[in-house]
Amino acid sequence: MSGFIAGAPSPSEPLRRFFQVARGAGLRVSAAEGIDAARAVDLVGFEDRTVLKDTLGLILAKTPEEKDLYDEAFELYFKRDEFAGKEADEDHAAGEMPQRGPQMGGDGMGGSGGQSLGDLLESDDRATLAAEMEKAAREAGVENIRFFTQKNLYARRILDRMGLRGLERDMEAMRQTGTPENLGRAQVLEGKVEQLRDAVRDFVERSLLLYAKGETEKFREELLKSARLSNIERRDMDRMRVLVRQMAKKLAARYAKTRRRRLRGQLDTRRTLRRNMGWGGIPFITVWKQKRIEKPRVMVLCDVSGSVAAMSGFLLMFLYALNEALSDIRSFAFAGSLIEVSDILEKEPVEQAIAKIMQTIGYGSSNYGNSFSDFEDGWMQFVNNKTTVIILGDGRGNRTDPRTDVIGRLSQRCKRIIWLNPEYRSAWGTGDSDMYRYAPFCSLVTVCNTLRQLERVITDILEDAA
Repeated sequence: MSGFIAGAPSPSEPLRRFFQVARGAGLRVSAAEGIDAARAVDLVGFEDRTVLKDTLGLILAKTPEEKDLYDEAFELYFKRDEFAGKEADEDHAAGEMPQRGPQMGGDGMGGSGGQSLGDLLESDDRATLAAEMEKAAREAGVENIRFFTQKNLYARRILDRMGLRGLERDMEAMRQTGTPENLGRAQVLEGKVEQLRDAVRDFVERSLLLYAKGETEKFREELLKSARLSNIERRDMDRMRVLVRQMAKKLAARYAKTRRRRLRGQLDTRRTLRRNMGWGGIPFITVWKQKRIEKPRVMVLCDVSGSVAAMSGFLLMFLYALNEALSDIRSFAFAGSLIEVSDILEKEPVEQAIAKIMQTIGYGSSNYGNSFSDFEDGWMQFVNNKTTVIILGDGRGNRTDPRTDVIGRLSQRCKRIIWLNPEYRSAWGTGDSDMYRYAPFCSLVTVCNTLRQLERVITDILEDAA
């Protein structure tokens, strides 16, 4: 590739590491795209940063969201490096310590020509110092940094590989002599070492931003998926909405369409003969048996009363995302009574839909018996032996009649009833909880108070429905 310094160990190494950073930021970079990008960079080189950015962007960023991720990753990765050309020279002339990007030039820089760290600092050879810093960073494995608590550890490793321990011993020996010349020299070196420490710390911090961003995001997402929904903090709401939407769309993509599965090896004789009547029944065209996989038929009853209000927003959000793609889901919300909310979830934007549902029927005292009676009067006729009924709620009816007779009749008509309870099992049957009265009529009763549990249960339901 053009633009690389002679003697670089691998001309493709900076680009490979950029792919690593881009993938960590959320970009999907395939092997074919990586090859195309390498060929393009071989043509345009690294000298013109604008051309380089536009060229790689055309290959790697495929959507507006990926374009934003790409711009951020590019600017951070190529912030300062040996490809900066005049910009680096101007900074050198200004007397600044070079602040090169965490992996840029070091991949292509040569050694220090036998000079010690003290010689490099005294000669003010910033270019060679930057090269040695990046070389030391590679040897220290800075690509593996993941947490901010590791910054000092990696900074020390880099400084050690650059020879700081030996220089510190030399500086101490200079002070021990007590001569004005050596004392002055040690004082000058001490100031330059402090500048070097600052440059290395800055280097490591940018490495953390580059290499740990993707891992940190994944780690945070895993924590949120496993956290109890009622414990999610307000500052994490936007991130949770994204996770819910991604999760629901992934499930919808798998189960939304009616599919046919070919059973290769089982010939459909009648259809094969019929298809080949024009050739005298000679089977030029074979027809194989197929199994139709039906779309799931699901009815969801979601408790939006005050006792589960903290979870209701997430449950409705999940229903909204599923309702965007799955046509065979009918959604209901209830507290003291029950209404169908399928149209609201279908026609309104998510925030307005949830707010409208909660304003219409949410936050009140729950009455499960009355709500189940409403469902029987208005919608029981639409339930058949292919329908899965999901109930999301804590089963606390404030000591009203639980109407288990309605649940009994519902269980006889539907394929199965699945009850997802946000409370821990130890709380079931205590106080005004009627869970153990409803449980005998359900195919599955389980604790579900995290996003991961909700995903697992819905996935199992959709797979069974298929």
